[in-house]
Order: sequence, then C-alpha cells, then structure tokens
Amino acid sequence: MTIEEQVVNRLIEKDYHIAFAESCTGGLLTGRIVNVPSASKVLNCSFITYANEAKIKYLCVSETDISKYGVVSEEIAAQMAVGVAKEAKAQVGIGVTGIAGPTGATPQKPVGMVCFGFSVLGKVTTFTCHFDHMQRNEVRNASVDFALTKLLSLLS
Repeated sequence: MTIEEQVVNRLIEKDYHIAFAESCTGGLLTGRIVNVPSASKVLNCSFITYANEAKIKYLCVSETDISKYGVVSEEIAAQMAVGVAKEAKAQVGIGVTGIAGPTGATPQKPVGMVCFGFSVLGKVTTFTCHFDHMQRNEVRNASVDFALTKLLSLLS
C-alpha cells in the first residue's frame, strides 16, 4: 500500500478532512492524495499559494511575519497550515514553503531548504528539511514524501 493510501485510510478512520497550502510543491502533495480513489472522502480543497500575496489573502499569513522571518520559515509554514485548515474547515492542514531551486537561495536559506507546518486538531508542529544536492523536481518530490510520511506519523 502506498504512503498516500495509508494517509487517506487513516484520515477516513479518524473521520478527518485535510487541506494543503502548497508553495514550492505546487500541487504535487494534493495530487498524490487525489491519486487515491477514496480521496474525496477526506479532501474538499487545497490552495497553491506561490506568491506571498496569495498566502496573505487566502491563508491569513501575516505580512509582518513574512518580513520578519522570510517566507521560507517554520513560522510561515505553521501559519499556512493553520490558515488552510481554517479556510477549508478541515481537522488537518499542511503548509509547505521552500526553495526548490535552482534560483532563490541565500546563504542562510540554500536551495533544498523546505519548511513544513502541520496543524492537527489545532495542534501545530513544524519541521525544516534540507534536501541537498537535488534538482528542482527532486526537491519537490522529496518534500511530498516527507510531508506524507510525517503526517502518517502524526496521525498515529
């Protein structure tokens, strides 16, 4: 059974709905869930908020916090997760923001740095991963794999 099938089954067991706020993954995470035939039982909507303005408008991310921490930060990933769960009226929200490359890096935030926020019944957990020495789509796919694996663990 695939990781996305396990996630969907666990969400169904718990009677939870999920929503994603994706930036660098650009819908891949939602797409992996939609690959599962019973995805409609747990997924009502998700947001691809690539631009900062979209994060602010649709997810209620703080513009001040974007300036303070940078959009690629655990603080913003957490706000994305909380915002998407609230907007979608879902028990689970996941926010993903990062630098897939090949451009956009800074000395403090290199290519492959991805921040994740998970909101499960209002409890927020964050993580930062460094997917070093990977091409753009490898970073995106590794991010999706991490998010699904970590979510399954958080739902256990």
